[in-house]
Amino acid sequence: MGQALDLLKERLGEVSDLGAVSEVLLWDQQTYMPPGGGPSRSAQLAGLELLIHQKSTSDELGSLLDAADQEVAGRHPDSDEARLVRVTRREYSRRRRIPSAWAGEFARVTSLARQVWERARDTNDFALFRPHLERIVTMRREYASFFAPHASPYDPLLDSYEPGLKTAKLIEVYTTLRPALRDLLGEISAHAGAVTDTPIQGDFDERAQWDLGIEVLQRMGFDFKHGRQDLAAHPFTTSFSPSDVRITTRIHRDLLTSAILSSIHEGGHGLYEQGVDPGLARTPLASGASIAMHESQSRLWENLVGRSRPFWRFFIPSLRMHFPQLHALSLEGFYRAINKVTPSCLRVEADEVTYQIHVMLRFELELALLEGSLQVKDLPGAWNERMQQELGITPPNDAQGALQDGHWASGDFGYFPCYTMGDLISVQIFDQALEQEPQIPREIEGGNLVPLLAWLRENVYKHGAKFEAEELVRRITGRSTQVQPYLRYLRTKFGQIYGFLS
Repeated sequence: MGQALDLLKERLGEVSDLGAVSEVLLWDQQTYMPPGGGPSRSAQLAGLELLIHQKSTSDELGSLLDAADQEVAGRHPDSDEARLVRVTRREYSRRRRIPSAWAGEFARVTSLARQVWERARDTNDFALFRPHLERIVTMRREYASFFAPHASPYDPLLDSYEPGLKTAKLIEVYTTLRPALRDLLGEISAHAGAVTDTPIQGDFDERAQWDLGIEVLQRMGFDFKHGRQDLAAHPFTTSFSPSDVRITTRIHRDLLTSAILSSIHEGGHGLYEQGVDPGLARTPLASGASIAMHESQSRLWENLVGRSRPFWRFFIPSLRMHFPQLHALSLEGFYRAINKVTPSCLRVEADEVTYQIHVMLRFELELALLEGSLQVKDLPGAWNERMQQELGITPPNDAQGALQDGHWASGDFGYFPCYTMGDLISVQIFDQALEQEPQIPREIEGGNLVPLLAWLRENVYKHGAKFEAEELVRRITGRSTQVQPYLRYLRTKFGQIYGFLS
């Protein structure tokens, strides 16, 4: 390896180590930090982010990149070294547009906002959170201005999560998705009596929910020697390195599927992080290809596996053991119950058909906030109005409305559409896995999730961030990300469940 490349990796390793320290503090903030630790934690995170930003945008790093460019010129463009220089160059160019002082201040503002958001949601007090969100919206507009000119102020935010994705493309996707989902929801509503979730309503022991989640994660292949699960107000995953990955879940006594599906969802993120080639550690390649690709894996495990009939054919005995009140519940009854389609207030508890309607609502509200056609003070009312228009329901309070997600408190404007692209990608990747390994459903039915995990490790996980999401999708499936496979999947599955398709 060349001298410049060696020095570049050394500097990138230092930045990676600092980033891991920051992630430890963020993880602790959302799991174990005492309530009074907020102000000092915000200062710590701001100081770390300032240092990270300075190191990752330094003139020295730029010079090393230029020299490393020359050293990798003759290597295969898909080599780890060539891809490292390419990905680092892209991130370096993006970060250089952002003032270091702004980066540090944004870390401080969002750290404080996250803590206030939790109190505001718990007390149903949007007014408490409002000034923090107003500051975040202002700073997100400032961020967009660093990348002007652009077709939309939303484009730079999208690009930070999903390189290359544009607002115009998203609008095109939603123009196809929205009417198709409305039509499907209408057909399901006409057959609503065909499915009931009454059997899974009641009081379910919290420890039993936790234990079942751990059992499922172990079967999925989540490595507890290099990871752990904890409780959080809003489930999330973080990785300090491929050898130390943390996932979280939350438990509701009266909502049996919440904890198990959250564990599977975050477990999907965790498997991705644990599956990255160890040789990429301490570099910008040691993570997922993008947020959409990451969400494709969490949604694949949660929906295409965790809500499937083969999966529960194996796990139904464990379900009955953990919850004796379900001893008479049949496999078919449970499968239909966990796939019941019902418009609801909470995105994270939404069924597969209505889920993307929640995401579209958030995207359009974010866009309006950034463009200035919607003010933060009017957000709860706009949220409720859109929920009524889209799903025919009005949240009973802001805790189940505009305060339900923690993404905005973290400054994650531009993140939600990645759930859309992730759902689209998940179906295409899963279809490809089944085409190449048709025995996977039978293996899942027998409780063996290793073949699926092995295929995903080889085709998705090990590459880390070497390839952008769209490039990786093409490499795996031979096609770009498309809407129609996802819509066909939904229509086939729910048409059969609700009886309007044979």
